[in-house]
Amino acid sequence: MTTTAQRLEGIGEYYFSRKLREIGEMDRSGEKVINLGIGSPDLPPHPEVLKVLQEASARSDVHAYQSYKGSPVLRRAVTDWYARWYGVSLDPEREVLPLIGSKEGIMHICMTYLDQGDLALVPNPGYPTYRSAVRLAGGDVLEYRLHEENGWYPDMDALETSVRASKEAGATVKLLFVNYPHMPTGRLPERGMMQRVVDFARRNGILVVHDNPYSFILNDEPLSLLSMDGAKETVLELNSLSKSHNMAGWRVGMLCGPAARIDEVLRFKSNMDSGMFLPVQLAAAKALSLGRDWHEDVNRTYAERRLEAGRILESLGCRIAPGQAGMFLWARIPYTHDNAYTLSDEILHRARVFITPGGIFGDAGDGYLRISLCSPVETLRAASDRIAHAIVSDVK
Repeated sequence: MTTTAQRLEGIGEYYFSRKLREIGEMDRSGEKVINLGIGSPDLPPHPEVLKVLQEASARSDVHAYQSYKGSPVLRRAVTDWYARWYGVSLDPEREVLPLIGSKEGIMHICMTYLDQGDLALVPNPGYPTYRSAVRLAGGDVLEYRLHEENGWYPDMDALETSVRASKEAGATVKLLFVNYPHMPTGRLPERGMMQRVVDFARRNGILVVHDNPYSFILNDEPLSLLSMDGAKETVLELNSLSKSHNMAGWRVGMLCGPAARIDEVLRFKSNMDSGMFLPVQLAAAKALSLGRDWHEDVNRTYAERRLEAGRILESLGCRIAPGQAGMFLWARIPYTHDNAYTLSDEILHRARVFITPGGIFGDAGDGYLRISLCSPVETLRAASDRIAHAIVSDVK
């Protein structure tokens, strides 16, 4: 009898995959659940982006396999975008690799660099895919904890100690995953902290993987880790159009960094896919050319939603740290609940509203909830009304 590979041991089904199935069953049994959990933008891309896709798709010469390195048009658009918004100069021929979504890139990087037993530094709380991808590639997770009292930034002294102890034990630390603006906490990057991350990686011979999809959402100063001194020696940066341009389902991302590293990742990636549909790449290039007006318009919508989401969390007795970026709001739960899983389930089953428990991002998030801003204000208000009628008086 065929069994699953050992690499799947300890790798469960993605939390949201399981939760969506539960929500679907609830929908069929009664009033539809209001889902405020997943960060899937509900707003459309810019009309000009859709126009490029439509017109390009009608051509007869765009339906063949594409270059493994992506269209030169898209690579040039990426470099122009990085120069304009991040102040980072990239070679479109050698330092940019388009991806079928940046989530794919996380897996590609792990498969490219991790041998059995190699270590990767992974944040807690942090995006669960970092941990899963490391394990699927055969590596081991070396967790580093983030704390609210430290601004959700890495403790660099603790990282040094952890790497030193690993080396003394004969293990090799190869990768460090960082993600600012941070998901799930919304913490913005700070240049001094980002420079310390780069300096740490250079001292220790570690490759930094910076996951940077949220830098345009409710943030006026996008920052790339590649803009730090010495970053081109030790940083690969993942970016995406999913959040910044409302193109999550299009699956368009990018990997940027030193040419030698891009070539190494391409050795793996080229064995896994054959490139994106060319009209999607051309439309993505158009999206990257959009100006500040586009981002300001999108952010006005998110800012209005953030106010409503904040009212929901505050009604539950949660405490919200100011200055968060991204399409979520992160809040500490009240003392009346031991962890956010119980509060989230209570809200789901009594009010039929789903809000993500912070513990899915690591146990350092157990005392927090995360609410998505990817629903209209009217939906958020409806959720607020349900919660007020079902449970608010009990949790305060």
